[in-house]
Amino acid sequence: MAGDRYAKRRKQLMRKLRAKHAESLLVTNFTNVTYLTGFSGDDSFLIVGRDKTILISDGRYTTQISEECPGLDVYIRPQKEGLVAATAKVARRAKIRNLGFESNSTTVDQAEGLLSALKSTELIPLSGLVEELRLCKDPQEVADLREAVRQAEKGFEVLKATLRGEQTELQVAHDLEHSMRGFGAVGTSFPPIVAVGPHSALPHATPRHVLISDASFVLVDWGANGQTGYKSDLTRVLATGKISSKLEKVYGVVLNAQLAGIQKVRPGVRCCDVDAAARKVIEDAGFGKKFNHGLGHGLGLDIHEGPRLNSATELELRPGMVVTVEPGIYLPGWGGVRIEDDVLVTKDGCEVLTSSPKAFDEIILDF
Repeated sequence: MAGDRYAKRRKQLMRKLRAKHAESLLVTNFTNVTYLTGFSGDDSFLIVGRDKTILISDGRYTTQISEECPGLDVYIRPQKEGLVAATAKVARRAKIRNLGFESNSTTVDQAEGLLSALKSTELIPLSGLVEELRLCKDPQEVADLREAVRQAEKGFEVLKATLRGEQTELQVAHDLEHSMRGFGAVGTSFPPIVAVGPHSALPHATPRHVLISDASFVLVDWGANGQTGYKSDLTRVLATGKISSKLEKVYGVVLNAQLAGIQKVRPGVRCCDVDAAARKVIEDAGFGKKFNHGLGHGLGLDIHEGPRLNSATELELRPGMVVTVEPGIYLPGWGGVRIEDDVLVTKDGCEVLTSSPKAFDEIILDF
């Protein structure tokens, strides 16, 4: 049952709290609240303790909470009572002696308000405890991610079938979102990137009123936000005009780098070593300085979460982790190539969850 799933997560969190000598944790990151309870709203805090878990919310969510979190203790604050004041009241009533709080999401004003209101309660700044739990996905989370991948790929199939030179980057981005919604997504994981020619040299380019036909290739970075809040993230380059030898060369280097990175993904391998495997291919081809970001990141309820595949992260991969593998080469004035897939770490290796074609001859569109 779903309730058992969330209760298990809170039990795991309590074990981490005991190691930090805290009897309770105030969860202020809304995504972490969702992860621990199933409540999909916002503007709500959660106190997780040994004896009781209490969700602190407001009247807008009374019915929603009863539907999404049956059996969970809830404090619905009056309209005139602020969230921090309500949290302090709940903590006092529960006679909490020491309270950890998420120092990476609690604001200074909120922390000061709690300190002022809870004179007899020790406040312990903690960070990353729930995020550590979120690193490895359970089977239902993996299923939710698979569905978000399916929605994204179905939308992209429509894009490829309907793409025309007279469309603008912005129009294509909007059409892609519409298509993904048609396949069940509640929206996009992030504003889609559609970047033509030289504009694709910006890793986080913003779509413009520029025609697809203004260059011979276009980069598309997109993802679907599924019904349960889990998100996918993919990138493909489409050749829409005359094929240059430069495009074919750069694309080939990036694809080989991505394949080298994916091949390295398995339990026990450090994140930095996965990054190094892909980066070496690009460096050996002479484009090392043109790959200016980490190889990838974790996926889940957030589009960017742990673990991070970069040169600084020594964390070892574990079964259940889901990461992007997305090397790129960016040449100002010419353009950029990035290829991205979502990859699940399995017990004995990995599984690529995405299946959108990426061989060079498969990305050429017949306009």
